[in-house]
Amino acid sequence: MGRFWRTLDRTLIRDVAALAAAAGLVGLSFGAIAIASGLPAWAVITMSVVVFAGGSQFMAVGMLAAGSPVAAILGGLLLNARHLPFGLAVADVLVGAWGSRLAGSHLMIDESVAFALAQSDPRRRAGAYWLTGISLFVTWNLGTLLGVTLGGVVDDPARFGLDAAFPAALLALLLPRLREASVRRVALVGAAVAVAGTFYLPAGLPVLLALVGLLVAVRQPALAESTP
Repeated sequence: MGRFWRTLDRTLIRDVAALAAAAGLVGLSFGAIAIASGLPAWAVITMSVVVFAGGSQFMAVGMLAAGSPVAAILGGLLLNARHLPFGLAVADVLVGAWGSRLAGSHLMIDESVAFALAQSDPRRRAGAYWLTGISLFVTWNLGTLLGVTLGGVVDDPARFGLDAAFPAALLALLLPRLREASVRRVALVGAAVAVAGTFYLPAGLPVLLALVGLLVAVRQPALAESTP
């Protein structure tokens, strides 16, 4: 792995460092919210180390707090199903001994895959993948640990806006894509379904139900192909 580090440049390191700092803040939010939801500290810290998937962890905490452990498991499996195509896309990065491949698979998150695929050179792709994955793993877990500590002394994390950190981060990632009409349609349909579902479904399930918005994206190409 060492030979990959020499391929990194200052721009890439700067971008990854900024992203890692943001991941640490979101990890802090997760730790504080999970403790406030009643989860024991050891379970929260273990989840961040073993699962290492922000969206799935937030969803699992929400569903566990609502008394829906089965939904938490199914929702996590559904959200992380995207790692199957991710693995195919970065197969050339996960090479070497089985231990290296296992560690690389654990670091397979949206950000590490995105930074890797943005590189054209194979060695730069591997370097970007490992740098991003390791950096975010470290800052996410440090943030979680700090959040667990704060959650133990702060009665209501919402007083400090910690509950809004993760939605804000997701919104920041989503905003550039909303320039595309097809993405706006998917987002609007998903949001409408999720809001409507909150009146009838347990916490966490409306978010999963919002995935029906993807049907708009599937239907749109079909309509375009059938148009003369």
